[in-house]
Amino acid sequence: MCRYAMMVYKGHYACFNCQKTFKRRILKDVDRDAQTSVEARCPECGNMLADMGLDFKSPAKDDHKQWAHIRNLYTVGITFHSCGCSGPGYIPQDRKAIINYLEKIRSEYMHALVFWRYRIEPENKKERELEYQKNGSRLWTVNRNFFKQTVSNQEGINYWINKIKEVEERLEKIKNT
Repeated sequence: MCRYAMMVYKGHYACFNCQKTFKRRILKDVDRDAQTSVEARCPECGNMLADMGLDFKSPAKDDHKQWAHIRNLYTVGITFHSCGCSGPGYIPQDRKAIINYLEKIRSEYMHALVFWRYRIEPENKKERELEYQKNGSRLWTVNRNFFKQTVSNQEGINYWINKIKEVEERLEKIKNT
């Protein structure tokens, strides 16, 4: 639900097989006690629908090139999710832009990894407090409980290596399509 508009938006779901979209309320809107969501299936072909988010605008049914691009975006995890107020952020406009976007993210993640590889871990309370002031956002990214416990270099290294692997998997998917 959007904080500002105070109305319930319906999510947009796409069927890549039929090249159609459908709006669907989430189960929590219907049954507040629901613990799981129900699979969204296309009412025409029965295939699973892709949750494209609130800000998705469907291409024309016969625009096969745009539908292929939307499928590529979805395949690498780029969707149109937001509360509807600020939009979904940057959406690459073609396959090459998707690759460039993911490579940029990978580069940023590698830069973050370098920080953790060369960081000197604080040894006392005063050093930890100084680090919180200087690198709080980096600590928070790896461990949101960093106020109560020291974040080790290895924890940061493992976190960013996993993030880099995720992006590389996404890059591999788009390069193989």
